[in-house]
Amino acid sequence: MGTTTEHPPAGRPRARLRRSGVSVRARITATVALLVGLTLGGAGMIVYLVESQRIEAQTTEEVEQELDEFDLLSREGVDPQTGEPFASVKDVLVLFMERNVPDDDELLVGWVGDRPVVRSPADPLAQDPAFQDAARPLVRDGGSTRLDTSEGEVLIASQPLVRGRQHGALLVAVKLAEDRAELIDTMRTYAIVSLLSMLLITAFAFWQSGRLLAPLRTLRETADEIGATDLSRRIPESGNDDITALTRTVNNMLARLDAAFAGQREFLDDAGHELKTPLTVLRGHLEVLDTGSPSDVAETKELLLDEVDRMSRLVGDLILLAKSDRPDFVRLAPVDLAALTDDVAAKVRGLGERRWVLDSRAEGTAYADAQRLTQAMLALCDNAIKHTGPGDTIALGSARDGSRLRWWVRDTGPGVPEADRERIFERFGRSAVPADDEGFGLGLSIVRAIAHAHGGTVALDPTWTEGTMVVLTVPARTEHPEVPAWPAS
Repeated sequence: MGTTTEHPPAGRPRARLRRSGVSVRARITATVALLVGLTLGGAGMIVYLVESQRIEAQTTEEVEQELDEFDLLSREGVDPQTGEPFASVKDVLVLFMERNVPDDDELLVGWVGDRPVVRSPADPLAQDPAFQDAARPLVRDGGSTRLDTSEGEVLIASQPLVRGRQHGALLVAVKLAEDRAELIDTMRTYAIVSLLSMLLITAFAFWQSGRLLAPLRTLRETADEIGATDLSRRIPESGNDDITALTRTVNNMLARLDAAFAGQREFLDDAGHELKTPLTVLRGHLEVLDTGSPSDVAETKELLLDEVDRMSRLVGDLILLAKSDRPDFVRLAPVDLAALTDDVAAKVRGLGERRWVLDSRAEGTAYADAQRLTQAMLALCDNAIKHTGPGDTIALGSARDGSRLRWWVRDTGPGVPEADRERIFERFGRSAVPADDEGFGLGLSIVRAIAHAHGGTVALDPTWTEGTMVVLTVPARTEHPEVPAWPAS
């Protein structure tokens, strides 16, 4: 069993296509939020690392300053106030602590022998067994170490001192957790400010992307509402950016489609109207045909064949007009203008008994389609014959006018009324029709199609008053132009 596809009834609005996935606006907003988040997060990480190193370097510098001052005092060996030598290591330590006030996160410990004897301030950390175990190796050898305590990490640095048989040292203990806590508080504040900034930037990006994408939404909605029977709607244009340029391009495309569909409908209406008459004639004669009468059959046959020939000619002309919009309708090649003019003049003499005159011929060569130009000139001459009689003059010629080529056909007939000068070049457009004219009004429209395919025009010469003069003007190309390839069907 075959499958069938159901189509909505004519006139019913088309269902809008359901969108899938995430909208462009949401993706733009998410991208902006991601970039801002990565930027702020990366900046915060860099600031944290830089500040951590700065705090570490500043702490080391402060500790070294304390130790250098103690080393200088111990090297002098005398009390600056009394001028007497220090009696013991403890005296040096006591005097140094009296003259120095430690920072809030700093502890000065004076060590003599195997235990601390003085400290500033009175911090219980100096009595911590773990602290003393970590400090003992530093009293004799110097250096620094780190210790994890209940209050966080502590940096311990030592400056040994020897007086006689006494061994001692100044210990500087710095609680690193306090400085790091300040940095963490600062980074927490930075994180809050960054989060608020990211939310603000994301909201602005959401609003701005919606504003920028509004023309695209309008374009999509308009495209959804446009159907094959109504291409008259246009998308509003505002601004002067890329989206406006896209909107303008789509509007131009819609205008071309509207014109193409309108021409197609007009073409089909005119073709149907012209085909209706011969079909009616065929049907009428077939209905009254007496098959038993040989003479009636022969007469009807001859009449029907004549109507079929007329329909074939009409269909051929319609097909020719339909092909005129294709890039390969004309095939440009070097043409000897004088020889082409003489060839056309020789061919038209067999069209009818008229007084044929060759006005002039263009010289040189140009790129054109000799067959199409010949077809156009023959059509103009055939049209002139229909509106003239024996003894009338029909003249033709060609001339080069700068960058243009002019081909013309003139006659001494009755001329064309002013109101019909444009209409006669339209499909099925006709002016005064002679009694014996069996044409369809397509000849001049074919001539205009050939002119347009060459990039030229065809029109009546308004200055010619002794009949009718039709002028075909095309570019005098000296080089072969690039013609887009027409895809095979």
